[in-house]
Amino acid sequence: MNRDEVQRRAHLFRQLHEQSDDMLVLPNPWDAGSARILVNLGFRALATTSAGLAFTLGRRDGEGVVTADETFEHVAEMIAAVSVPYTADLENGFGSAPETVAATIRRAGEVGLSGASIEDATYDPAAPLFDRTLAVERIHAAVEAARGLGHPFVVTARAENFIRGRPDLDDVLGRLQSYEQAGADVLYAPGLPDEAALRTACRSFSKPVNYVVGVGRTRFTLAQLREIGVRRVTIGTSFARCALAAMVRAARELLEHGTFSYLDGLPTVTDFNQLIAPGP
Repeated sequence: MNRDEVQRRAHLFRQLHEQSDDMLVLPNPWDAGSARILVNLGFRALATTSAGLAFTLGRRDGEGVVTADETFEHVAEMIAAVSVPYTADLENGFGSAPETVAATIRRAGEVGLSGASIEDATYDPAAPLFDRTLAVERIHAAVEAARGLGHPFVVTARAENFIRGRPDLDDVLGRLQSYEQAGADVLYAPGLPDEAALRTACRSFSKPVNYVVGVGRTRFTLAQLREIGVRRVTIGTSFARCALAAMVRAARELLEHGTFSYLDGLPTVTDFNQLIAPGP
């Protein structure tokens, strides 16, 4: 991608985050085709899903088993398929050292991403979160690397407590506050347990708080999330899981009953050809 196009997408993505009177909704496609469909349906920007990528590679999610090279190869294909800004789930930055995280962000900028998220998860069940001091150093390194790219780049900092077996809201808020002070542009704590916790998070920070759909017990409409104070919503793995679940239901019907009622109401190849065509 040429530099002018990288700049165009980067500035647009920054603008979408600065429109405080609007809520940015980012769906998470898992391949170039699903990305094209979502853009043609009207979404203004996209986010990758590490789980979606892991599933397409036949691997389990959440265990750090997808390499940086595999991730960036996938990201490059996704970016090339559409004309809208993209932010990527870069897991924990593919290493513990702040220098590794910084190198990952520089690589993200070079491939044409407009943003990325960095987790504080270690993938070690015995100690699933980085020590807070190191976690903050990692976000600071990510922010410094992003500022050196020569174009806007939205850094999202994730506190993983509630999906890594450490459900401590005070620790989540303390981590997110430190990440905000380190310069993160968006704050994100997947799996917050209820509306009260989400409201507290949204009130506690000046930077946008991201809510992810389909993680944990909470279920809100976009209107409810806007009223709570959420300024960015990602769909996470839920679209990918929805697509795979439809395939599983169809396969089980075929195996267990020998019938094909899953075809009822199914869009045609022509329908999808139209949805998947390159945008303007």
